[in-house]
Amino acid sequence: MHVIVTIQHPAHVHFYRHVIAELEARGHDVRVFARDKDIALDLLDRYGIEHTVLAGKADSLAGLARVQATYEARLLREALRIRPDVMTAIGGVAVSHVAPLVDARSVVWIDNEGAQSHRITTPLAHVICTPRRFRDDYGPNHVRYDGYHELAYLHPDRFIPDPAGLREHGVRPDERYFLVRFRQWSALHDVGQNGFSRDAKRELVSFLDDHGDVYVTSESPLPDEFEEYRLPVPPHLVHDLLAHADLYVGDSATMATEAAVLGTPAVRAQSFAGRDDMTNFLELAEYGLLHSTADDCEAVRRAKSLVHSADPETYQRRRERLLDDKIDVAGYATELLIRAGRNQAVHNKG
Repeated sequence: MHVIVTIQHPAHVHFYRHVIAELEARGHDVRVFARDKDIALDLLDRYGIEHTVLAGKADSLAGLARVQATYEARLLREALRIRPDVMTAIGGVAVSHVAPLVDARSVVWIDNEGAQSHRITTPLAHVICTPRRFRDDYGPNHVRYDGYHELAYLHPDRFIPDPAGLREHGVRPDERYFLVRFRQWSALHDVGQNGFSRDAKRELVSFLDDHGDVYVTSESPLPDEFEEYRLPVPPHLVHDLLAHADLYVGDSATMATEAAVLGTPAVRAQSFAGRDDMTNFLELAEYGLLHSTADDCEAVRRAKSLVHSADPETYQRRRERLLDDKIDVAGYATELLIRAGRNQAVHNKG
């Protein structure tokens, strides 16, 4: 069958890379289309995934709307040429709009409740995939699975941390170090939301620096005052770095989840955290793997406490309990796409 995969964020590369490899190994034709976002293109190149760039970066909400329109128009043009059986994406706005126009099935993956973009995606998508406890219900096309997006590439069947690459870049995996992530709040679903203030960032990094090595990664340009803490490893080694870290602290939802499923103590500061938080984060908190708060000062206090009290063996036991309840999401996604493509092929022949 012919499959189109679209990539609009670095995390999407990780989610799909094993799926793409498995589909191609089974003889299916996979075409990858991407938007230039953060390090997504670098990761595609690193993993040897052939791709076509359909749109560039956006530096404002108005620019994001223009980029999205360009992206969808160019995706439609390519899909008309390829005539895919199935199209898939995380979020899936463009895929859900284009697939019906080319008589293809759309399979979209969603893990964030409440995003406004879902209103223009889910009514048109043929299959909507979410984690089991996802709060929203999208009707008969909605399927639920026992996992998170991050378990498509960090499940132990897919990923084993390797300290050797870290040592090559000057990181001492057996010594105490902390990983900090600051994100850029510029996406459409980020309007009115925030994470760490500048003062909280300073307090956090200063404290951690007194207790071990500190590595800071940032979506936006790294402020000069944090330059000495710049991430020393290339992007493809960040999960190895995260797995060996003594603590993760940040306002990135994706990296907080990655830390949690790796068994690294994690603190997340995002303004929408709380009782009505996204179900993934609530569930990871129940496993004792993730500490979330809407208050950046409280996040700093929690980080300080964990520096003194977190026990690695306890967190690994919690991780093992989580993994006992979850699946290899890449394998599940591969089988789901094959079934969707076969169903569409039968429909087209009929």
